[in-house]
Amino acid sequence: MTYGDVAEYLGEGGPRQVGRVMALYGGAVPWWRVIRADGRLLPGHELRALEQYRVEGTPLRDVTGQHMPRVDLRRARWDGRPHGS
Repeated sequence: MTYGDVAEYLGEGGPRQVGRVMALYGGAVPWWRVIRADGRLLPGHELRALEQYRVEGTPLRDVTGQHMPRVDLRRARWDGRPHGS
C-alpha cells in the first residue's frame, strides 16, 4: 500500500500523517510494505527495503537511468481485503 492508500483505508489523515506515524512508530512493523505513490524505495533505506522485497517476491520494475528499481504498484498493491476474498 502507498502512504495515501493507508490513509484512505483508515479513513483519516493523509499521506504525510501516515509517513510521520511510520517514522516515529514504524520500526516494529513491516515498514517496507508502505511505499511512495510512485513506487520509489524509501530514501536512506533502499537496500534494506530491496532485500525484503526480494525475499517476499514483491514485483519490481527497472526504470531506465535509475540506480534502484521501483515497486510495480499495478502488481504489488494490496487493496485492504484479506487474501483469497
